[in-house]
Amino acid sequence: MNDHVYKLIELTGSSRQSSDDAIRNAIAKAGVTLHNLHWFQVTETRGHIEGAQVIHWQVTLKVGLRLDD
Repeated sequence: MNDHVYKLIELTGSSRQSSDDAIRNAIAKAGVTLHNLHWFQVTETRGHIEGAQVIHWQVTLKVGLRLDD
């Protein structure tokens, strides 16, 4: 097994559906241009309220990716 080096990036995803959907949107978009995505950690969750209803979610996450050998 090789020793690997990882890079940590920060992303913020958004969704009108849910916080889970916001996470999935961020990871899917990052996966278009980045590869070797390995894990994520949610660091902040926030939302927009209108008329006593949550209408929009934003989730900030750290994503770890393995650098090419």
